[in-house]
Amino acid sequence: MPEFNLDSFKKTWQEQPVQPKYDYNEILKMLNKKSRNYMKYIFWISVAEFLFFTVLALFYIIKSNDSESFLSILEKMGVKKDIELETKLNHIYLLIKVLSLLVTGFFVVKFYLNYIKIKVQEDLKLFIIRIITFKKTVNAFILTNIGLLIVLILVLTGFAFYILNTQHIQLNNSEFTGFVAGIVASTILCIFLIWIYYRLVYGIIMSRLDKNLKQLKEIESQENIKS
Repeated sequence: MPEFNLDSFKKTWQEQPVQPKYDYNEILKMLNKKSRNYMKYIFWISVAEFLFFTVLALFYIIKSNDSESFLSILEKMGVKKDIELETKLNHIYLLIKVLSLLVTGFFVVKFYLNYIKIKVQEDLKLFIIRIITFKKTVNAFILTNIGLLIVLILVLTGFAFYILNTQHIQLNNSEFTGFVAGIVASTILCIFLIWIYYRLVYGIIMSRLDKNLKQLKEIESQENIKS
């Protein structure tokens, strides 16, 4: 019987190739599935947003007093409130609500179309392109919402100056400076809050999707080297 040599046994054991836990196809399939799930989460979040803003818009249309806060600001500047003024302002708010719902609904459809195009067993390069396209759609959705907010503030500001001019109201320097400073401060605050919201809601999912995308690109580059 041959003598047992521990050093020889350890050397032989260390030289044995380590078998990977998962092969290439299994890793690719897991990354694809995770990416698809992240897209699904974003889609359902956008659907929830759409439903929330739809219910909110219907509530304010029925309640019909969402313009009171802005009217109170105008009254403090000396504007006389009447039915015509309230009607015009309500029309502006209604237009913005409808536009916001249309934009959100458009992106919900875009998210869904991008999501259903993603197939787990699809070409790696095409899959990466679809993820990049989805990311661009999410970024466009966020920027569009910020743009809508800026448009709303600009429209209301323009309407305020129009009413002041129509009623021949002249603001002194301190009133004008305070009004402009309030608009700028409220705009910056609203944009910051929107950015924080999307950063928390979408940012976490998008960071994980970015991680998957990076790993998929590494796999693709390795495959290109092999070929």
